Amino acid sequence: MTVLERMGNALRQRQRWLLIALLALLHLALVADGGTAFGFLCWLVDVGLFILWQPFVYAERKVDLGGLAVIALVLGCGVAWYGWWLMIVWVILLAALVGGRVMFTDHRPTRIFYLIAFAYLLAALLFWLVPKVVPNVSGPSLEREFTWGMPLFLLAMTLLPLSRESDRPGSTMVDLFYSLLIFLLIAVLVLGSLAFMLLRQSVYLEAVLDTLISMAVLLLLIGWAWNTRPGFTGIDVFFSRYLLTIGLPFETWLHRLTILASREGDPEKFLSQALDEMLDLPWVDGGTWAVGARRGCFGSESRFAHDFPGQAVLLTLHTRHKLSPALVWHFHLLAQLANEHYIAKVRARELQQVSYLRAIHETGARLTHDVKNLLQSLNNLCYLAQTMNGSADQRLDGLLQRQLPQITQRLQQTLAKLQKPETEVGGVLPAAMWWTIQQQRYAHSAVSFTPVEVHPDALLPTALFDSVIDNLLHNALLKAQSESGLQVRATLAADASLLSVCDTGSMVSDSVLADLLRAPVASESGLGIGLYHAARQAESSGYQLRLASNVPGHVCFALTRHESTRAAIGQA
Repeated sequence: MTVLERMGNALRQRQRWLLIALLALLHLALVADGGTAFGFLCWLVDVGLFILWQPFVYAERKVDLGGLAVIALVLGCGVAWYGWWLMIVWVILLAALVGGRVMFTDHRPTRIFYLIAFAYLLAALLFWLVPKVVPNVSGPSLEREFTWGMPLFLLAMTLLPLSRESDRPGSTMVDLFYSLLIFLLIAVLVLGSLAFMLLRQSVYLEAVLDTLISMAVLLLLIGWAWNTRPGFTGIDVFFSRYLLTIGLPFETWLHRLTILASREGDPEKFLSQALDEMLDLPWVDGGTWAVGARRGCFGSESRFAHDFPGQAVLLTLHTRHKLSPALVWHFHLLAQLANEHYIAKVRARELQQVSYLRAIHETGARLTHDVKNLLQSLNNLCYLAQTMNGSADQRLDGLLQRQLPQITQRLQQTLAKLQKPETEVGGVLPAAMWWTIQQQRYAHSAVSFTPVEVHPDALLPTALFDSVIDNLLHNALLKAQSESGLQVRATLAADASLLSVCDTGSMVSDSVLADLLRAPVASESGLGIGLYHAARQAESSGYQLRLASNVPGHVCFALTRHESTRAAIGQA
């Protein structure tokens, strides 16, 4: 490594001293006459230090032929037009970059360091360079003060403590927006000073002061109107809206994507139509997409292609020009949005299928219990027909005339549920008639029905009450087979607002109680899925099936009616 390379690396690793050296050489170039060789040599070295200090291209990067050509062109222009006007442009450029670095600095001494550098550059522009190019500048000259006083700024910069992070190359970024704004403000300051001198025939320092006051008042008004306050929408809202709508084609595509997502339910059709809408973007010629085994294309191919992997939808876009990093980021965002909408629609279709299968499963489980209860009723009738002697033929005929139509009706309701799983089929019956039918059905079983005078105008939904009482009595009778001496009692309220089935057996265990009536439970003899479906059916009909009592010797299930259901049954 040569001495020059070691010196360059040492300066690059010390950004603080690099900027101080840059400003010191700039001061020598300014103090020297604009046409001397010494001043031009100082400016050339200053350009070299700027190349090491600038934050846009890393110093470790090798300069190719194109970069060398650009540097040679800049130096050639400097050789050809070196003078005070070139130095004005150079100082304004340095001031804009230094001011843009201040915005990203949180360390207070480092911020003061860059502010002093900015103040030096601004003073060099106003007190040295502009008076050199403006003829017949009236007012006091500040050349001596600038020549011997401004190095004190550089001395103050050497005494400020800086953080280690801010002294490393590339540690501090430059806000290009703020740099451009500072560049324009300095240009307005210079041109405004010249305008005041020309229009008002004032001295130079007075013109500079008038321009600074005017700019300060204008910036104060903008700052006051920037923030939103009650009754006033700040300028920041309109400015933010403008920045957000710079990519208007993207916004238009997003609007179409939202409309298409709400209108099209099929995932593949939605994806195909959404990607076809991309052809309206000014950069897109076409593309291809793939989701698993499904593939599709839109538009035409071009020489520039860019892939967007890492998602369910593998997208390849063909563009008219090579995409910049900003456009790649935008298209990646659009591809991700289209992918999220597609996944949402796939999941919605899967949920719809799951809901359909769940409805079939629940309907099949409920119909199984209904068919089982009908079979039990037919078995009871067959048993009676076999055990009765000839003298009871008339009594048997009456029982068959009453039971067979009820069994036929319930069988028709079961078939109707199978055709329309999501609807409850069944009408209403007078509560007294329904209660009498149940007593006849379970007359030869170990179930006792509480005598009650049912109100003649009381009505109840047949399908719900048939399902509930069949499940409750069936479970209680199965329980009686394993527990000797168990008694089962069914009770109906006079207004049919309450149906309860109680037994004198053991209480429901805690493991079953946690999910009872809320989900299917594992059981060998009962209390499994039948009560769960009965509870769901009761809830959909305006009733509530609950475990009213769970103590040894008194286990009761109760079906109660909500107050809002009373009027509906009365109208039926």
